Amino acid sequence: MKLLKDILYKAGMVEVIGSTHLAIENVCFDSRKVHKFSLFVAIKGEKSDGHLYINEVIENGATAIVCEKFPETISEKVTYVKVQNSNLALGFIASNFFDNPSEKLKLVGVTGTNGKTTTVSLLYHLFRFLGHKTSMLSTVVNKVDAKDIPSTHTTPDALQLNSLLHEMVEKNCTHCFMEVSSHAIVQHRISGVNFAGAVFTNITHDHLDYHKTFDEYIQAKKQFFDQLSSSAFALVNKDDPHSSVMVQNTRAKVKTFSLKSAADFKCKIIENGFSGLQLSIDAKNVWTKLIGAFNASNILGVYGTAVLLGEEKLNILTGISGLSSVEGRFQYIKTPNNITGIVDYAHTPDALENVLKTIKEIRTGNEKLITVVGCGGDRDPLKRPVMAEIAAEKSDKIILTSDNPRSENPNEIIQQMEKGINPAFARKTLSISDRKEAIKTACSLAEGGDIILIAGKGHEKYQEIKGVKYPFDDMEVLSEMLKIVHHE
Repeated sequence: MKLLKDILYKAGMVEVIGSTHLAIENVCFDSRKVHKFSLFVAIKGEKSDGHLYINEVIENGATAIVCEKFPETISEKVTYVKVQNSNLALGFIASNFFDNPSEKLKLVGVTGTNGKTTTVSLLYHLFRFLGHKTSMLSTVVNKVDAKDIPSTHTTPDALQLNSLLHEMVEKNCTHCFMEVSSHAIVQHRISGVNFAGAVFTNITHDHLDYHKTFDEYIQAKKQFFDQLSSSAFALVNKDDPHSSVMVQNTRAKVKTFSLKSAADFKCKIIENGFSGLQLSIDAKNVWTKLIGAFNASNILGVYGTAVLLGEEKLNILTGISGLSSVEGRFQYIKTPNNITGIVDYAHTPDALENVLKTIKEIRTGNEKLITVVGCGGDRDPLKRPVMAEIAAEKSDKIILTSDNPRSENPNEIIQQMEKGINPAFARKTLSISDRKEAIKTACSLAEGGDIILIAGKGHEKYQEIKGVKYPFDDMEVLSEMLKIVHHE
């Protein structure tokens, strides 16, 4: 239980009606979760406006209301607090309500279009190897110490985020690594949170259904670095041309990492194959099970982060050598007749290009590369023809299929993808909307030594069609079809 006046600190109050010397047991922005002694924060969301539910939550026992506009009817039973921005206020309120847990942890946020999940997961496992009680918040799963908590968003809402951070502090965790999405930044889900550091991986074409323009998307990411304190570090990938924009207004200590040019943290790829990468980092050789130049960049970001958090370089490199790839990120299997099946979350043009480029670096050229790819429904349609174009250019055979069509017609999504196919590549392109059938066809087309890439869904264990999530695991389906088709 907290006093209202204490949890309103830094919330941007404009006007108050009533007393702030009230006991608050619960903070919520979902009207269905209100009960006696609740503080209800009225938020204008994409689909609904919490201001419309103010009278309802008062009837259900709410003690105080935080809003951007006072309702027409004022109840004497309730305290009303007007703020400039309810989303922004919620972040500070949530942080105060849970005793500002981010100030008691070394919390590092990772942002970028690609590589967030891999970087966060590698940092989590590395710091556990280094002997720290560590947690993580990611697209795949949230972990409080060793306990798994299902993840619904890349970055949780402000209340869930601070609740999880509070639980980490209660479990005596010292470090937490979390993905920070552009949506979360713009929606102020991380307001009031204290970061010890921030990492920028890269920025490419994505989420333009939400941000409208690429510049708007860049500015969203940049806001994260603008908010850092002078005691934090900002580690950016110098190989991305937008890295300097990210940190041009930050107060944090700026550090860079690069595979291509002079930087604070440098890495050279010595060997790159299906068995892993041999790297030279800080003039020391390290072998890792991860594959591809994009993972060399992720590993270098992890190394730089660990150094900036005060870890010994040799211990970091030892830990890196034991790390494995993240589920659904360039995850591969081999059959007895030497067919290689790869599952990757690549769902942006840049991520797909990186995966195909990595395969090209590793392959001999005597084998076929068969790519199965789809695009999600209710998401940026501009990338659909681009994804198909990249896959067709860099594959020997391409099968366009469904990803998560959501509310859209999967055949219409595929038709939009087909527009990116150069007529010269039409003969090597198939369109099969049933994803399982598409994967089976790829397996049927493959012969000994060939490579199959299943792109787009990665770690996801479902396929969302018309609002229903059906069980679907790319790696499971791929393994099953390879056995059926090749009798192994």
